[in-house]
Amino acid sequence: MITVDIDDAELTAALAKVTAHLTDMTDLMQDLGEMLQDSTKQRFKAGEAPDGTPWAPKSQATLDAYRRREKKKPNANLDFRPLFGPTGRLSSEIFYQADATSVEIGSSLIYSGVMHFGAAKGEFGTAGNGNSIPWGPIPARPFIGVSDEDRANVTAEINDYLARITKD
Repeated sequence: MITVDIDDAELTAALAKVTAHLTDMTDLMQDLGEMLQDSTKQRFKAGEAPDGTPWAPKSQATLDAYRRREKKKPNANLDFRPLFGPTGRLSSEIFYQADATSVEIGSSLIYSGVMHFGAAKGEFGTAGNGNSIPWGPIPARPFIGVSDEDRANVTAEINDYLARITKD
């Protein structure tokens, strides 16, 4: 085996700079978080999962319930698109959390998991009045994830980051 020792202050400084940037990638993770947060919100507008499949439409029972609410409150903000409710909170409260080595994206809303993964009728038991929780099946409508376009954008952002940190 041949060993080569490089005793060059400029190279050592450059390697130290790269090492520091790869140890604390907070800036990169924040950029990725913003990018993924935006693409997730765009999926709500498109009504599709990260893999591009369209979300199941709202059931007729849900649409009927919305129409009953609309009669009671004519000015109610009712949105008939999948995953859009009267408040629009699920689509607007997508957040990311970044640190030195990772980024997480999600929603803290209690019902977000059910909307993402779906649930069977009665999966969570029954209410005090005996009704099933949920009262009917809720189809999975995945909204968190990485699409092919996201994957390409993340790769490009990482490459840009590496180019920036190695630039003089």
